Amino acid sequence: MTAATPWPPALAGTPAVAVIEQAIARRRLSHSLLLHGDDPDTLVAIALAIADRLLNGADGARAQVTFPPDQHPDCFALRPAGKMRQISADATRELITKVQVSPAVAPRKVAILHEVDRMNTAAANVFLKTLEEPPAHTTLLLLTTRPYALLPTIRSRVLQFRFPSLGIPLAADGWTPWLEDYRTWLGRLTEGVTDKRVAADHIFTLYGLVARFGAVLDFATDEVWKLQKEKLPPDLDDDEQVAIETGIANGLRSRLFAEIEQATRAFALPRLTRGDETTRRALTASIEKLEHNAGLLRLNLNESAALEDFLLSSLRLWTKR
Repeated sequence: MTAATPWPPALAGTPAVAVIEQAIARRRLSHSLLLHGDDPDTLVAIALAIADRLLNGADGARAQVTFPPDQHPDCFALRPAGKMRQISADATRELITKVQVSPAVAPRKVAILHEVDRMNTAAANVFLKTLEEPPAHTTLLLLTTRPYALLPTIRSRVLQFRFPSLGIPLAADGWTPWLEDYRTWLGRLTEGVTDKRVAADHIFTLYGLVARFGAVLDFATDEVWKLQKEKLPPDLDDDEQVAIETGIANGLRSRLFAEIEQATRAFALPRLTRGDETTRRALTASIEKLEHNAGLLRLNLNESAALEDFLLSSLRLWTKR
């Protein structure tokens, strides 16, 4: 099977991709697929590869004209809009209207629903009716990093595929020095707080880390957004662009918090192998706190407040000796 849009190289030939390719070749692909994993860019790349094969005749069906999938007249997209990054019922109805019309040039139609977990309740109920009675010759591709945020009734009506993150390095200016300074700070905490001067130094370092974290996140978001804007369809409205930029910031923020967790575990591991019970308790409590605060970010807690709370907790936990 040949197509102009390749699979992500790291995923080509994997069992999930092989199953999808075989189903497309036999024209037996499910009308609705849920593509989920940790990396939104990976999910988009997979969705475009599937759309290309369905719309441009890689399944053996004759396509009158071929287009790149994200510019194809029979490929439709639904994205969150606005700073709240919600998919509304009206936007969902508009998409459903489009896919109910006969295809323009391809044998079928494809709809890609980005961050489908951002559907509000009304939109999810509207969409559920479409899953119960899917339009003819239409494939719905649902993309999400949070599959269990979807209604169970939606998950039960789609064929699910999970794809791993491709492990793309995070290019955030100043992030590597930030992690080094964080690990150094942890090392100093384990030495104990001997006087007020040392305590004050720890506090100043803590708030310096919080301020630098915000600067790193802003820089990384700007850089990724510049690259992403070049790839976006030209007909996106301002609300959709705001939602995409906000989604980029949220995704980067989650990755940074995940790397803080990894750095904390790496710091503690040598001490754990020596049977340090105090380190074990401190590590467990600090990771639980970090995971709790990272979860609150999804409820719109400010990242600086979440990080400050985590570092203050770390100050207490790692100095209890």
